[in-house]
Amino acid sequence: MQFSTAEGTRGSRWAIATGVFAAAATLAFLLAGAGDARAVEARRPNLVLFLADDLGYGDLGFYGHPAIQTPHLDAFAKQGVRLTQCYAASGVCSPSRSALLTGRTPHRNGVYTWIAQGSPVHLRTSEVTLPRLLRDAGYATCHSGKWHLNGLFNNPAQPQPGDHGYDWWLATQNNAAPSHENPRNFARNGKRVGPMEGYSAALVADEAIAWLKNRRDKTKPFFLAVWTHEPHYPIKSDPKFKARYPDAKDDVEREYFANVTQMDAAFGKLMRTLDEEKLADDTFVVFTSDNGPEGDGVKTPGRGSTGGLRGRKRDLHEGGIRVPGIARWPGRIPPGKTCDVPIVGSDVFPTMLAAAGVKPPADRTLDGVNVLDVLAGKATRVERTMPLYWRLHMAPNAKIAMRVGDWKILANAELTEFELYNLKDDPKESTDLKEKDPRRFAELRAQLVKHSAAVEAEGPDWWKRLSADGAREPKE
Repeated sequence: MQFSTAEGTRGSRWAIATGVFAAAATLAFLLAGAGDARAVEARRPNLVLFLADDLGYGDLGFYGHPAIQTPHLDAFAKQGVRLTQCYAASGVCSPSRSALLTGRTPHRNGVYTWIAQGSPVHLRTSEVTLPRLLRDAGYATCHSGKWHLNGLFNNPAQPQPGDHGYDWWLATQNNAAPSHENPRNFARNGKRVGPMEGYSAALVADEAIAWLKNRRDKTKPFFLAVWTHEPHYPIKSDPKFKARYPDAKDDVEREYFANVTQMDAAFGKLMRTLDEEKLADDTFVVFTSDNGPEGDGVKTPGRGSTGGLRGRKRDLHEGGIRVPGIARWPGRIPPGKTCDVPIVGSDVFPTMLAAAGVKPPADRTLDGVNVLDVLAGKATRVERTMPLYWRLHMAPNAKIAMRVGDWKILANAELTEFELYNLKDDPKESTDLKEKDPRRFAELRAQLVKHSAAVEAEGPDWWKRLSADGAREPKE
């Protein structure tokens, strides 16, 4: 730049040049700041919650099943941490799902039982959900698959997935109907879809994949919930998966084994998409199940395995609530690890919020806690202010349970009959210790009675009103 020899002109031009330089520097700084902000946004992890339906603790290859083939989940487990004491928040689906999204034990959040079509029970908008908080914090959100958190599905009389924070959703009220093959009861964003061709797990995964690739706002991190119907009855499996089990005992067993493999294939397809879209390294994925397996595991429909644990679906013994659990977050969770710390479904809510840097609500009781340090191997225990607690009116005998440390106490609804087990020594709950350890039994009984009263006082008393009306709780 040339300047005049005149002092005034030189000074004026110098001032102009200085101003231009300063403006350019300011602009560069602002642009750099914007770049930093975008970098910070990019560092916020994507979140995926993949939930199987009625999958037993022993139903996957890496959990010890001798026949069922789950190659994608087996490989996934080697990439992250496998949980040996992962619990659903209930012995049936609706309550478990409510806890995943709220961090609150089901009787506290109001979804105390499985929800029949037409039921007044629903996940209320007064509950602050994971997708709502994440969406408010700048996340794109999507739900694909089973919903089962209201009785009036796709009806404005009750909250729908969109009312709980999902930008995009494809869902059914409960099971895929008439089965997993060619279902016709899905709704997408409030509009009925009509007949679909294919099998439910693949259709649900394909919807999630289409959203990932083409429909989401790619300037935002995302939260994606993929909740398959498999292996919940009535099931139907693709012949290509059934062909893998020529030695099954009967067609019922073959169909079930194939159904788990069908779910595994859908999971693998979704994980492959994360790789192809270069999202895997920035994504925290949790896989689990909503409760233990259906049926007796031998003769009736429902051939799932509890891995030798006592009880099955609807039961609060270990086989009804202990489920598979795997978590992967490259760079944060070391691969190929096993975690023996008890973790429950309500922990998903505060853990995913912590991963996203979002504060949980401070105006309500949370039963779940952030378990990121445990998953990452940085801690060997979880500090809880609330015990692990289950309550289910549908349970056949013991309808209330609580775990503190290695000890688990169960009770009937009236809190007059009890069982006590040391799960470290007796995970199959074969030896009741209430008579052998009366001091511990008395302490845990008092804690259970007090905690149950506090939980019941906070939640809506739908079950009391239904009983007063003479209505029965239907079987799922």
